[in-house]
Amino acid sequence: MPVVYRRVLLKLSGEALAGSGRFGLDHEAIHNICQSVKECVNLGAQVAIVVGGGNFWRGREAGKMDRTRADHMGMLATVMNSLALADSLESLGVKVRVQTAINMQQIAEPYIRNRAMRHMEKGRVVIFGCGTGNPFFSTDTAAALRAAEIDADVIFKASVVDGVYDKDPNRYPDAVKLDTVSYSRILSEDLGVMDSTAASICRENGIPIQVFSLKDPENIVRALGGEAIGTIVKEA
Repeated sequence: MPVVYRRVLLKLSGEALAGSGRFGLDHEAIHNICQSVKECVNLGAQVAIVVGGGNFWRGREAGKMDRTRADHMGMLATVMNSLALADSLESLGVKVRVQTAINMQQIAEPYIRNRAMRHMEKGRVVIFGCGTGNPFFSTDTAAALRAAEIDADVIFKASVVDGVYDKDPNRYPDAVKLDTVSYSRILSEDLGVMDSTAASICRENGIPIQVFSLKDPENIVRALGGEAIGTIVKEA
């Protein structure tokens, strides 16, 4: 199958790794995701991954806890998810490196842009943990930032939703899924695809985002091949 994109940043939600359980790790769900990532690598794509930590911890739900400390705990949750993905990919024969924005030299490489790009050029999947390394920034922002830094052609935002809607489909039965939508509309109407910082980074750097559901992990491969699944976010 011919591929449309050469270098891809795959953004996974932490909940996607929990499967139907919504908490912790579902090893079958992780295996199925990694199988699709392997297919992408075999097709010649260079793949980097940013994963959230919501299956373990959500800082904004930490109550009276200090926000900085709560966000640091969330970063640690992303590292657990990164290591789980790395383990599953390696079991499938995929070469992988984990890089973290906070120094954890015993378990992962520090994030170094040139090294990450060299890994991908050698066919290795690179998983970025710890978000941006800073509190108050989401893993969506980390995905946008890393995509810009490594010159990714596209961000695949794979989660539990199947695209972008003109309003919340959980509240409005008449919500309409959009095939394409501009960053300007995402920002002006607050459509909830990602936070405004992430959307602004993507808009300024001309990085499209394809939003689709991970209920079928093969959607990752279909998106790589250019199939019209989910929603494409880009400037008109």
